[in-house]
Formats: sequence, C-alpha cells, structure tokens
Amino acid sequence: MKNESGEASVEEENQNQPKEAGKFIKIKKFTFIMGIFLVIFLTAGITTIALTFGDEKVAPYAEFEKLYSTYDTIKDNYYEEIDEEKLVDGAINGMIKSLDDPYSAYMDKKEASSFHESISSSFEGIGAEIQEQDGQIMVVSPIKGSPAEKAGVKPNDIILSVDGKSVEGLSSSEAVLKIRGEKGTKVNLSISRAGESEPIELTIKRDTIPIETVYAEMLDDGVAKIQVTSFSEHTVQELKTALEEMSKKDMKGLVLDLRGNPGGLLDQAIEMASLFIPNGEVVLQVEERSGKKDVYKSENDGELKIPVVVLIDDGSASASEIVAAAVSESADIPLIGVKSFGKGTVQTAQDFKDGSNFKYTAAKWLTPEGNWIHKKGIKPDITVKLPDYASLPYISPDKELKASDSSSEVKAAEEMLKEAGHDPGKIDGFFDEATKNAVTAFQREQKIKETGTIKDDTTVKLMQVIREKILKNDTQVKKAVEVLKKEINK
Repeated sequence: MKNESGEASVEEENQNQPKEAGKFIKIKKFTFIMGIFLVIFLTAGITTIALTFGDEKVAPYAEFEKLYSTYDTIKDNYYEEIDEEKLVDGAINGMIKSLDDPYSAYMDKKEASSFHESISSSFEGIGAEIQEQDGQIMVVSPIKGSPAEKAGVKPNDIILSVDGKSVEGLSSSEAVLKIRGEKGTKVNLSISRAGESEPIELTIKRDTIPIETVYAEMLDDGVAKIQVTSFSEHTVQELKTALEEMSKKDMKGLVLDLRGNPGGLLDQAIEMASLFIPNGEVVLQVEERSGKKDVYKSENDGELKIPVVVLIDDGSASASEIVAAAVSESADIPLIGVKSFGKGTVQTAQDFKDGSNFKYTAAKWLTPEGNWIHKKGIKPDITVKLPDYASLPYISPDKELKASDSSSEVKAAEEMLKEAGHDPGKIDGFFDEATKNAVTAFQREQKIKETGTIKDDTTVKLMQVIREKILKNDTQVKKAVEVLKKEINK
C-alpha cells in the first residue's frame, strides 16, 4: 500500500515453479560438474576481455555513460580530494530535483531518520508540515498545539531563512534538518506572508511534538466536534475511540474538523473515510502513469447514523482532502469553510541499505467521481471565513514596541488591542499616545506591570486574548452547528 507520507510496505512473493511429471534427464555426475566449470570459465573469460580491452565501461544503461564519465573525471582529476559518498548523494539528489516535483526528494541518512521520526509517536522540533515549491520552503500547516502554531505560523507562509541562513533552493528534507532540534533550544525564522510588506521574524522554542492526532469535545445541544490534525499510524483507532466517548455523551450530530490538517498516511485516510461512507461506495481512485486505476471502496459495516458536517480550510491537504472529497461525493456530507490546499498526488519511498532513501510521486489520486483536485483544492459547499483578526501576524515577545515606533508589528498590536476592547486610536502602525494609553489600560486589566510598552508578558497575554477570542467566535464551527441542528430537528 502506498501512503501519503512516503512509507511503502513491500510484499515479497515466493512462487513455486511447477514441475512436469515424468520428464527427468539423467546426467553423469563428473560430466555435469565439468560442464558447469566450462560455463563459469567461458563467462569469466568474456567478462575479463570486455573489461580489459573495451574502450568504455559496461553500464546497465547506455544513458549513464555521461554520469559515469563525469564521476570518474571528478574523482581522478578534481583539484581537491572529494567525498565520494557526497558526490553520489548529489547525483541522486540532482536526478530527483530534475523532476520539478515538490513531493519527490532524496534523503541522506540524517534526513531519512528525520523523515521516519515524523510518522512515529513523537519528535522534537517546532511542529510544522513544510514542502518545497518553486525553490522556496512553504508551510502547508502547523500542527495543532505545536510551538509553530502558538508562534503564529500559518499555512502558505514562505520560510526565507533559518537562524539567518537562507533556505532558498533547499529541498524540504534539507530544510527540516535545519528547523528541527532538541527540545528547549530556539530557532529563528524569517517568514514572508501574503499581505505583509516586510518579513516576519519569529523566535520559536522547540519542544517535543507528540503525534496525538484526534481531539474531541461536546458542544451544545448534543453536537460533538472532533478535530483530526494529521493522519499517522493510529489516527483511525483514535477517532473510533473518540466517537465511542462522544456517543456515551449522547452525541446527536458531529462536526469533523479537518482544518489545518496537512495529511499523512493514505491507508488511514481510506479507512477513516469509510467510517462515514456506505459499504461498497467509492472512497477514491489511484491512477498510475499507465492510466490504470485502482478503485478503493468503503468496507464499512454500517456508516454513522447521525448528521455529519466537515470543516476544511487552506491548511487541509492531501489525506484530509481525500476524506473531504470522499464523504462529499459518496455520502453527501456537506463541507464548510474555505477552499482546501490542493494536493492530489500519492508518494512512496524506497530505503537504501545505508539508511538513506528517496521519496517520489508514484501516482495521482482522484475523487470518487474522478476529479483531480491537484493545485485546485476542494471548494466547500458553504463558504465561511474566520474573522479578520484570526489572520493577524505573530509578534515576537522578545521585541519591544514603544512610543514613536512605526512598523507592521505596531499595526498588528493596535488591531489586537482594539479586538481586546482597548481603543488604540488610528490603526496606522505608529505607536502614539493613544496606543500607549490602550497598552496601559490592557496591562491594568490583565494585572501586568503598567509599562506602556509591548514586550514579554504583555505580548504573550495580548496574543493569548486574541487566540481565545478566535476560539470563542469560530464562525466556521458556528455555521457547522447551525447546519447540524437543522438536520437533528427534522
């Protein structure tokens, strides 16, 4: 089974060759052994002649002649000693990069180890799914509750540099190695975001990122909300457990929240979608280069007998889009939110004996009705945006904002102060007297030292208040609950 995160299971088939009864040839032992020696001798002789007198090396493919020639020339004539392993890694990496596919990548031993960590029970880092796109490193989505999410990293952010060093031209796996690190250490990111004229500077403290992928809660009037943040090895089992817990609390309707879900394992996506789709209905189609299509159908013993709606946004990608498209087209479950990310390909990976591997795109996936959503995304049935303040940029607590300052961070702080109930005057990015008064009033309300400047605890508390307001006024969830209540009360 191929999967979204790049792992592939390999099945070996041992086929027994059939014997034809009654047809045996008897050969004298000495004659047989001498015959074998003769074959070996002749074969060895031909090989020796080819290697000794041939003008060219014998290559498995003639197309590799230039590659071998370049390797030998550099190895023998380059003005410095070269690292042969690095040279081979570079050749493989160049071959994969020539595909111009952000989802295909070569990973050396360190990168491969990091890749395998990302689908294990936990890893250490900032917790953000990234991909290489047009030579740039783009955020697909931060993981729920991760340092990246808390720092304000958002889908479609472009990471310009890590600790002052540009990541332009790096593969996603190379960028991951620079961003990840031990718990407690800090990493500095420079980020470009649409709508922002200047790069956003973030300092993020790394932490352990547990791969807990399902979060359930009961809302009002028997409506449950279950958020799935990614698709790892145990996601479907986690979801089943959550559904059982919500059923015990008299769940009458379900909001399945796939917002900010960057994807993961394909088999988990198929199994999850099947929970909501009648038995025998199509979940998705996987199309190979030849045009051959493998059709995956629901093997559900009985779909959920309550109304369901699904939330998606621009951070919903890959496996989460598979689920969203499947439940929409094969179970008529409404989608609410904004258009999804748009990743319609399936990756698999091949490991090498030295611990390195390469991940490549093996197929594209189609919705049950045969639609390819790649680079297009999935449009929701009901479009609902979050409030504008949900898109306010992160402000670093380490940076002091004070009177007479003028910057995009000051403008963001002014907007936050307004949403927190304190009028900063004209929102223009200039820290004037009205801004200072609003800051002082906010600090007094929050029982923080009244400095009239924004830094440390004031910054953290200001962003926390906005985050709580977003959760309290989640327009997409509110719309989902409204739709469900109509179905429940029919």
